[in-house]
Amino acid sequence: MRKEREFTVPSQRAPRRARPGPGPAGRPAKPSRARPGVRDRARYWVDRTVVRGVPALVAWLALACLSLVAPASALLVWTDDASPDTLRGKAATVWRTVGQTLRLGGEVGPPLRIALSVFLALVSLLYVSTLVGLVTTAITDRLAELERGQTTVVERGHTLVLGWSEQTPTLVAELLAAHAQRRAGAVVVLADRDKAEMEREARDALPSRGRIRLLCRRGRPTDPAALARVTPAAAEAVVVLPPDGPGADAQVIRTLLALRAAVGEGCPVRIVAGVRDGAHLPTARLAAGPGAVVLDVDDLAARLLVQCVLEPGIALVLEDLLDFAGAELHTLHRPGLAGRRYGELAAACPDSCAVGIVRADGTPHLNPPPDTELTPGDGLVVLAEDHRATVLPAAPAAPAAPVATAVGPAPVRPATVPALRRALLLGWNGRGERVVAGLARGGVVAVRGDEGAFMVREGVGVAAEPEAYDHVVVLAGPGGDGQPDPDGRTLVALLHLRARERRTGRAVPVVAELTDARNRPLAPAARRTDLLVTGRLTALLLAQVSQNGHLAAAFDELFAPTGHGVRLRPARDFVPPGTEAPFADLAAAAARRGVAALGYRPRDAALPRLNPPKAVSRTWSAGDVLIVVGPA
Repeated sequence: MRKEREFTVPSQRAPRRARPGPGPAGRPAKPSRARPGVRDRARYWVDRTVVRGVPALVAWLALACLSLVAPASALLVWTDDASPDTLRGKAATVWRTVGQTLRLGGEVGPPLRIALSVFLALVSLLYVSTLVGLVTTAITDRLAELERGQTTVVERGHTLVLGWSEQTPTLVAELLAAHAQRRAGAVVVLADRDKAEMEREARDALPSRGRIRLLCRRGRPTDPAALARVTPAAAEAVVVLPPDGPGADAQVIRTLLALRAAVGEGCPVRIVAGVRDGAHLPTARLAAGPGAVVLDVDDLAARLLVQCVLEPGIALVLEDLLDFAGAELHTLHRPGLAGRRYGELAAACPDSCAVGIVRADGTPHLNPPPDTELTPGDGLVVLAEDHRATVLPAAPAAPAAPVATAVGPAPVRPATVPALRRALLLGWNGRGERVVAGLARGGVVAVRGDEGAFMVREGVGVAAEPEAYDHVVVLAGPGGDGQPDPDGRTLVALLHLRARERRTGRAVPVVAELTDARNRPLAPAARRTDLLVTGRLTALLLAQVSQNGHLAAAFDELFAPTGHGVRLRPARDFVPPGTEAPFADLAAAAARRGVAALGYRPRDAALPRLNPPKAVSRTWSAGDVLIVVGPA
């Protein structure tokens, strides 16, 4: 008998929506309903417990410890052959073990005795934990205070630097080198800046050996309370740097006023400060007080640029003269200098080069006449490795020795009228007017060129043709400092000058100003290009003056376009080319010509050699240059 097929009538329900994603056999996938795992539930439970506060945490911590300690103690007692035989005795031993482990006393006996022992143990635990917390908090706060740079500096004879700018790392490095020569001392920096950042930027300046310390403290230099933490009254010198950005001179003046309020009137602390605008120089000097040295750093930078234009190739000489690596200027006050003549003293310096004298009132006289006599209180200015330079005693009178034949007499040259020189200025900043005025005093006419036209279309107009000029000066940053990249246009201008020199085959001496020493390796400079990092040089000079206040007036005369300054002279003016002679013979020949020899620069070298050994002979070639202090 055949069975009839059953037919089902489909219901009239609405069709279901398709589920996202196909399931097996093309069916829609069911939504995931996976339950949270054990780890997720445990984390959620811990989160809820932490939210309840400290009592809940303490309770759960005690319960967890008891759940671990009690079974372990029971197992320890039940496996011990020496444990009591009775259950009560074993329980008492387990409780004593648990109490000793958790520091709960572990007393046995009546319930009151057990409760009192637990109470005393909890009080002891609370006292110890509170004491540990207080000590930990105090140590943590002290470490945080040290990290913030808020502690007091107890030093004597240190050099204090107030303020932070781009020149601060250079200044700190030179001050550390100066203290390293004395093999002791410290350099302290106070600025409104993170202590770790200051130490990180100045880390490369730390000497590898010696007891020299660098201490950075955070605070506003205009705050007398912050100044008191760095003991300015016990410092050997205080250097106030103008910060970067607008209002720098006003910040310097306020810092000087705060410094006077912190150290008091009449404190014998050497103060050296710098301002950027010469109009604020009188006010800054009034704020610094008598005896302080306040320098116009922008004017100093402009004078250095002018010096490089008047003496092409002198940039590296000035940098070597101003830093503390190698030889630098020192003032010697030796017994027996009074009554001796300068010419005799210059010949009595076997390991240094005499530059001039400084009177008892601080007035310097560079390259004075040889018959100038020193009076009591006068000092001898020399170029030496350190302040321990030797000055030989006066020799007994003896007949004049014949002049060495190695160095012949200076050739007599007819007097010539110097031709008018012109300089092309590319770029402009706040020092531009001072550069133009300084060049004019040195006999150079400055013409401002269209830097944009020169860099886009070379040869547009007479002012954009470098070959028509005797010098080219490229100033940093149009519109003054504070630009995002003040050296960018300088690098571009040097690139075009270098390309034009290769195309035309005519080289013009170029002086380019940079604000960041890290851009010096990037500059496409030719052999006759002087790259002058003005900020670095001003920082070096501030460091020199901070260690010897008499050098401020000496440097002011050295870097003047007229008068006795650092000059470059061909060595053939003092010795015939091809002659073998020691540097002492050239120094004697230079003294007869009325100049003081400081060193030389070989023909095939870019770096100068200041204060070379006087007894070492070498063969002098026609391309050697003698570095002297003398008239223009």
